[in-house]
Amino acid sequence: MRDRIVSELGDLPYGRFLVYVMGPYQAFDPRALRETTDPEAMPASVDFGTLVDAEPEMDRDEAALDLLLEVRDSLRTDVGVNAFLAIDADVPLEEMDAATQSVAFSKASNAVVYVVPRVGDNLGVGIEVGSVLEALFADGQNDHRERVVFAHESGVRSAMIAAVRDRWDARIVSYEDRTELVEQVQLFVRDIARKELRGDLDRLDE
Repeated sequence: MRDRIVSELGDLPYGRFLVYVMGPYQAFDPRALRETTDPEAMPASVDFGTLVDAEPEMDRDEAALDLLLEVRDSLRTDVGVNAFLAIDADVPLEEMDAATQSVAFSKASNAVVYVVPRVGDNLGVGIEVGSVLEALFADGQNDHRERVVFAHESGVRSAMIAAVRDRWDARIVSYEDRTELVEQVQLFVRDIARKELRGDLDRLDE
């Protein structure tokens, strides 16, 4: 799966360093969203802190996708790693369902980033986070725990966050706005890269 993802994403300075970026579960059906990734069709950047109280015509799914695209693009341009969303990997749902894709992409990646903005019901996110973390930590590779970060917007309060911390001991960070989110994620990814270089974490291609 690593080779397949790399071939889809193209060349970057650190093209073999994969970062899987995920977001609100209900917002991402690859069949529906693949057509919305044209930059000309994307909405202007939205502050998620005001999104909940925004006008009804504002499309939350598009805004959520826009946020993830910004995180992905910042990692690709500023850090040089091959960050990607599920829709970038271009694996048909007929070949592999969305839940199975999430597990496969996570296992193939050097780092996994969950972004949870304050968009209302995050039950779907919790279900997907749980299934992926169970799969990652069930295979006996303890260093997977260090490769996962769960970034939630300040104000998100749920049992899901407590479960991520208590059951899986995954890293949790909060953010106030897009700038802080991007900074937090970039620091996390650079930390994982340094640990691989020092030998504190295995290099996945070895």
